[in-house]
Amino acid sequence: MRTIQVATGLALTALLAAGCSEGDPDADGAAGEEESVAEPTSSPSVTAATFLPPGESAGAITYDETAVPEGATADVQVRAEEDATQIELTATGLEADRDFGAHVHTDPCGEDPEDSGPHYQDEVDPEADEDNPSVDPEYANPDNEVWLDFTTDGGGNGDASATVPWEFRDGEAQSLVLHEEHTATEHGEAGQAGDRLGCVTVEF
Repeated sequence: MRTIQVATGLALTALLAAGCSEGDPDADGAAGEEESVAEPTSSPSVTAATFLPPGESAGAITYDETAVPEGATADVQVRAEEDATQIELTATGLEADRDFGAHVHTDPCGEDPEDSGPHYQDEVDPEADEDNPSVDPEYANPDNEVWLDFTTDGGGNGDASATVPWEFRDGEAQSLVLHEEHTATEHGEAGQAGDRLGCVTVEF
């Protein structure tokens, strides 16, 4: 009987030791560790629009139906996060195999190409006004503005993205404009990209 009691005692001791080991946060350096959980990212705002002639749409307007045919589409996604903003443009049905410039502008699209106003700038060029747009590369540059130049493929599809180290001021950026060429960077022409071919009203 004494032998049985000793064996039973040893068994209980082993079970208790095992239980303590599993619950001990320092055992094998694993039990007390917490899994890291990634912070959720904000959902982008999405504007999807189909280009129509002036007077037929306020959402997306074509001013040149050769470059931006009626029925072409634009998808604009905007994600603001940690004092930075990412903008993505995807376009379909445009004129094939050609360059486009694309910029964020201050006003909504209108029947006249100039209705969308000048480029949105994080730091506004003090020398620019309604009749004289900013062409100083200190202000007209892809860090202070949003430039989304792209070249379409053989099917008329194209895309571009940009990330800037700031967030839009409420109500001061309201459209994305397609231009006839890629954006110039030299002094006196910086930010210029030719005629406005189409416009998408976007709540940035």
